[in-house]
Amino acid sequence: MKIFIRILILAAALALGAVLTYKITSNRTIEELLTQNRHLKQAISNLSHVEQIGYAKVVSQQQREGKLFTRLKFVQTDPADPTIHLFSEEYEIQGDVVHFDALIIKFSEQLVIDGKERTMYLWRRIYGENMAPEQGMPIETPGKPSPRYAQICEKLSLEETQLFWQEIWDLADSPKKLEHLGVHTIFGNTVYRRLKPGLIYVFKVSATGSLYPEVVPEL
Repeated sequence: MKIFIRILILAAALALGAVLTYKITSNRTIEELLTQNRHLKQAISNLSHVEQIGYAKVVSQQQREGKLFTRLKFVQTDPADPTIHLFSEEYEIQGDVVHFDALIIKFSEQLVIDGKERTMYLWRRIYGENMAPEQGMPIETPGKPSPRYAQICEKLSLEETQLFWQEIWDLADSPKKLEHLGVHTIFGNTVYRRLKPGLIYVFKVSATGSLYPEVVPEL
């Protein structure tokens, strides 16, 4: 009988511990995650400089009711190997001038193990010259992990992963939200070009960290 009671007490203690652990994890803040989680700090430190983050090309252009429409394919490439496609989607806009809107996130020295700033590039939306930016078509899903940075949360729990990406995407609307923690948002990174068939528009990163399209003929 005593053994049975001891087993019940031990089971209750384990259950209480699990509940408390879940509560602590669930109540974790982004400040704690960025400053105290060594797995995340290491993942941020592992972000390397990239030269190419994707490309776009015209699939078709046609006149409909006197208006030009452009159908284009947008591809995100692997940071380590540009020949690997992580994301591919087709979009259609009126006209032939297309805007590609990006969100650039910089992690300052205090968040990086080696003390050197790191940068993350997230694609927000695509829109034509006859559309307001807020009416643009989304490229990545706000609040969800970016396919180019899936490895950054590999060793985090589900709750931690959700917290990280929700806070990062929230910077699109509240850019100064995490500045006190060393996370800075750079706006004005909308790349736009008049697209023509037979060309590939490769999105490159300049020495200063801004984006620009390099135009090459399609083979």
